Amino acid sequence: MSTHEVFNQPPPLTGFTTADDPALLEALRRDGGAWGEEAVRALGARAGSEEVREWARQAEAYPPVLRTHDRYGHRVDEVDHHPAWHRLMTAAVESGQHAAPWVQARPGAHLVRAAKFYVWAQAEAGHGCPVSMTNAAVPALRAEPELAAAYEPLLASPVYDYGPRPPLGKRGLIAGMSMTEKQGGSDVRANTTTAVPAGEGTYVITGHKWFTSAPMSDVFLVLARTEEGPTCFLMPRVLPDGSRNAMRLMRLKDKLGNRSNASAEVEYERAVAWRVGEPGRGVRTIVEMVNMTRLDCVIGAAAGMRAGLREALHHAEHRRAFGAELVDQPLMRNVLADLAVESEAATVLAMRLAAALDRAEAGDAAEGALRRLALAAGKYWVCKRGSAHAAEALECLGGNGYVEESGMPRLYREAPLLSIWEGSGNVAALDVLRALAREPAALDAYEAEVALAAGADARLDAAAAGLRELLGSLGDARRDQVVARRLAERLTLVLQGALLVRHAPPAVADAFCASRLGGDWGQAFGTLPAGTDLGAVLERARAKDAG
Repeated sequence: MSTHEVFNQPPPLTGFTTADDPALLEALRRDGGAWGEEAVRALGARAGSEEVREWARQAEAYPPVLRTHDRYGHRVDEVDHHPAWHRLMTAAVESGQHAAPWVQARPGAHLVRAAKFYVWAQAEAGHGCPVSMTNAAVPALRAEPELAAAYEPLLASPVYDYGPRPPLGKRGLIAGMSMTEKQGGSDVRANTTTAVPAGEGTYVITGHKWFTSAPMSDVFLVLARTEEGPTCFLMPRVLPDGSRNAMRLMRLKDKLGNRSNASAEVEYERAVAWRVGEPGRGVRTIVEMVNMTRLDCVIGAAAGMRAGLREALHHAEHRRAFGAELVDQPLMRNVLADLAVESEAATVLAMRLAAALDRAEAGDAAEGALRRLALAAGKYWVCKRGSAHAAEALECLGGNGYVEESGMPRLYREAPLLSIWEGSGNVAALDVLRALAREPAALDAYEAEVALAAGADARLDAAAAGLRELLGSLGDARRDQVVARRLAERLTLVLQGALLVRHAPPAVADAFCASRLGGDWGQAFGTLPAGTDLGAVLERARAKDAG
């Protein structure tokens, strides 16, 4: 139509690779994951393909549907997903994003897995939930060696074998966890679900769960109360004889985001399960799982930032306003550069935490202690920043970013989940206090890591000194809680600054230290100080690392 000529609109963003990310690839090479770079690159190219981007759109556009009964009236408690969901899950499992590192006796296995999770999550985040829980189930299940021996090979299998069948007869398993109850939320010690011995090593569980993510999983780690206290259990969806376990899906949650992934309210009517770990020690047992999924929250938030930055840059590079390309206009350049700095800071921290997991699994106690404190702080701050980052990236597209077809609303809706999942902001901040109080080696390891950058930037040194002063003021339990969020924020920012000073280009490190640590920064993105080398920061963000 002569009245409807399309111009000054960016072309579709497809056919790219999410692995074109210098900060990510440098971390792989630096921390023992270079052997996995080729696989990460291949997965990143697939994540940016037109086919996979369409799967992502379909998976959210056609959310899961609950079927409580079959046509004859039999209770089935099934969740139907769009085929795109199963294609995404198949690709994620085949690439080893679930539990592959636990059976790969190779240095850097967790780092490579984290890099894969990072590049693939940029395609679609919802299916990352069951993938993450499957990865996290393995170390928790090892509290019961006999169960671990039977289930671990199937949890780590590269086969996505969907369908309600006895788990030990399948070629691969997906795991979920079921802790949260109406009255307790994060306070799992307030749970009322009960477990009673039923003979031959089994228990029957009765009660409710307010949030059970991915209820179509094959097995679940469930928290229930025995006479000894909260205890962890392994519960299959289908029993060994092929009958359905007494897990009743009452309804699916109508959520803000994460729509492709089902979250259910569940009632247990004497459901059969096997104990994992010691009676009454269930919270400690399942914390192993929570710490793994918290790492994926940080990785997922970093992935969302990178995806948002890519969309904003693509739009700005192909859109003209007021006589010039958006990407060449000074104020927009400041916004984009600020988003890029935040993105790289999140990525470098996420990969450093994954490397610490590798080293801790290899017996390095200091790395385990560093991960304990830095993960709690990073979970708080990086996930908080994800929502603000998504909002600003969306705004870079203007009205185009506010419509569903752009994909930005999906990114925006997804971001708050990562702050809430596995403990919202206050829970994460209080966990920082807990780590400092119970594990003195954690602070020692953290300070040793920051000290590696000492003397390289005066603003970083001053921020580290201020953090030591804040740490030195702790000691009153009620006051400590009041400052817990500030403490978690400062711990994360100082560590991110130290990592960037050591590993990022000078322009990125300088922009971060001047703004986040030096105080020359406003309350919104796009307020980097005058004199920041915006061009160098944007060149880094757009770089295509050829290896």
